[in-house]
Amino acid sequence: MLLCAAVTFLYYTFWTLLLPFFDEDSPIHDWFPAREWALRIVSFIVVLGISAIGLFLGVRIVVDGKTSEQRQMRKKAS
Repeated sequence: MLLCAAVTFLYYTFWTLLLPFFDEDSPIHDWFPAREWALRIVSFIVVLGISAIGLFLGVRIVVDGKTSEQRQMRKKAS
Protein backbone atom coordinates (compact mmCIF):
# COMPACT_ATOMS: atom_id res chain seq x y z
CA MET A 1 0.00 0.00 0.00
CA LEU A 2 2.80 2.37 0.89
CA LEU A 3 4.61 1.53 -2.34
CA CYS A 4 1.47 2.30 -4.36
CA ALA A 5 1.08 5.65 -2.58
CA ALA A 6 4.74 6.51 -3.17
CA VAL A 7 4.57 5.64 -6.88
CA THR A 8 1.36 7.65 -7.29
CA PHE A 9 2.91 10.62 -5.50
CA LEU A 10 6.05 10.51 -7.65
CA TYR A 11 4.04 10.16 -10.86
CA TYR A 12 1.78 13.09 -9.99
CA THR A 13 4.70 15.23 -8.83
CA PHE A 14 6.60 14.61 -12.04
CA TRP A 15 3.45 15.23 -14.08
CA THR A 16 2.59 18.57 -12.49
CA LEU A 17 5.92 20.06 -11.45
CA LEU A 18 8.65 18.74 -13.74
CA LEU A 19 6.87 18.09 -17.04
CA PRO A 20 6.54 21.80 -17.98
CA PHE A 21 10.33 22.05 -18.10
CA PHE A 22 10.56 19.51 -20.94
CA ASP A 23 10.01 20.50 -24.56
CA GLU A 24 6.55 19.89 -26.02
CA ASP A 25 7.98 17.47 -28.59
CA SER A 26 9.75 15.37 -25.95
CA PRO A 27 8.65 11.71 -25.86
CA ILE A 28 8.18 12.04 -22.09
CA HIS A 29 4.96 13.96 -22.75
CA ASP A 30 3.48 10.79 -24.27
CA TRP A 31 3.56 9.09 -20.84
CA PHE A 32 1.16 11.57 -19.25
CA PRO A 33 -2.35 12.85 -19.97
CA ALA A 34 -2.99 16.53 -20.60
CA ARG A 35 -2.04 18.78 -17.68
CA GLU A 36 -5.63 19.96 -17.22
CA TRP A 37 -6.47 16.48 -15.92
CA ALA A 38 -4.04 16.91 -13.05
CA LEU A 39 -6.31 19.56 -11.58
CA ARG A 40 -9.55 17.82 -12.54
CA ILE A 41 -8.60 14.54 -10.87
CA VAL A 42 -7.51 16.19 -7.63
CA SER A 43 -10.60 18.41 -7.58
CA PHE A 44 -12.84 15.40 -8.03
CA ILE A 45 -11.11 13.54 -5.19
CA VAL A 46 -11.43 16.55 -2.87
CA VAL A 47 -15.14 17.01 -3.65
CA LEU A 48 -15.72 13.29 -3.17
CA GLY A 49 -13.89 13.32 0.17
CA ILE A 50 -15.74 16.38 1.48
CA SER A 51 -19.05 14.84 0.39
CA ALA A 52 -18.22 11.59 2.19
CA ILE A 53 -17.33 13.47 5.38
CA GLY A 54 -20.54 15.51 5.17
CA LEU A 55 -22.62 12.38 4.58
CA PHE A 56 -21.00 10.63 7.54
CA LEU A 57 -21.59 13.59 9.84
CA GLY A 58 -25.19 13.95 8.66
CA VAL A 59 -25.94 10.28 9.31
CA ARG A 60 -24.31 10.46 12.75
CA ILE A 61 -26.35 13.55 13.68
CA VAL A 62 -29.60 11.88 12.62
CA VAL A 63 -28.79 8.63 14.45
CA ASP A 64 -27.69 10.45 17.61
CA GLY A 65 -30.88 12.52 17.50
CA LYS A 66 -33.03 9.43 17.29
CA THR A 67 -31.23 7.69 20.14
CA SER A 68 -31.52 10.84 22.25
CA GLU A 69 -35.27 10.93 21.64
CA GLN A 70 -35.57 7.25 22.56
CA ARG A 71 -33.71 7.84 25.83
CA GLN A 72 -36.00 10.72 26.71
CA MET A 73 -39.06 8.57 25.96
CA ARG A 74 -37.71 5.81 28.25
CA LYS A 75 -37.10 8.28 31.07
CA LYS A 76 -40.64 9.64 30.77
CA ALA A 77 -42.07 6.13 30.76
CA SER A 78 -40.17 5.14 33.92
